[in-house]
Amino acid sequence: MCDCGSGSSRSGGPYATGRELVEFVLAAHGGRVACSPLPNALEVRCQECGREFVLRTFVQGCPSCGGVHAVSPPRANDPAAVQYAGADFGAAA
Repeated sequence: MCDCGSGSSRSGGPYATGRELVEFVLAAHGGRVACSPLPNALEVRCQECGREFVLRTFVQGCPSCGGVHAVSPPRANDPAAVQYAGADFGAAA
C-alpha cells in the first residue's frame, strides 16, 4: 500500500472537481490508479499552503502540509486539472 490516502468512498467522475475528483481517483480500479505513476510528473502549487511540489502519482499529498491533490487519467498531462480535496479531507476520510 502507498501513502496516498487511498480508502475513500467512490463518487464523481474523471471530470469532477475538488474533493469529489480526489475521492473518485482514490476509488478508481479498486484504488490501484491513485498510487500509479503519472505519465509525466506535474509541477503544481499546493492549494492549501502554496508550496510548489512535483505530483508524481495520480493522488499525492503535499510534502509540506499533507494537503491531498489528485488528477484523473484523462487529464493527467494538465497541471491546471489537478484538484485539491480540501483542508478537512484527512479528518473526514
